Amino acid sequence: MRILHTMLRVGDLDKSIAFYTDIMGMKLLRTSENTEYQYTLAFVGYGEEKDEAVLELTYNWGTDRYDLGTAYGHIAIEADDIYAMCEQIRAAGGKVTREPGPVKGGTTVIAFVEDPDGYKIELIAKKDAGKGLGE
Repeated sequence: MRILHTMLRVGDLDKSIAFYTDIMGMKLLRTSENTEYQYTLAFVGYGEEKDEAVLELTYNWGTDRYDLGTAYGHIAIEADDIYAMCEQIRAAGGKVTREPGPVKGGTTVIAFVEDPDGYKIELIAKKDAGKGLGE
């Protein structure tokens, strides 16, 4: 068994696809539209679905925003250089909510950014990916 995808409901599919592909460096893998139930799906990721987990961006026609609630945490993405990645995101109009640096009480270098819908994305320095945050 393996994780296939994580679904995020988005208010502007084109804006979300642009964020994840142009800014975060993912590829648009496939899209589908369901006219009967009025939604469009876009799958994005760093690799093919047969090999890696991806994100499913779901746009429910006519819904432009969602209450994210308090249970959702974040998506974590490994980055070669999170300092440069945060600058790239900021330069493209993205929102950096925590500047790169060591996690409190540890040495793992992290940063946080938000996508167009406010979903949190944790960037973890490649050298630290897969370690516990306190290491």
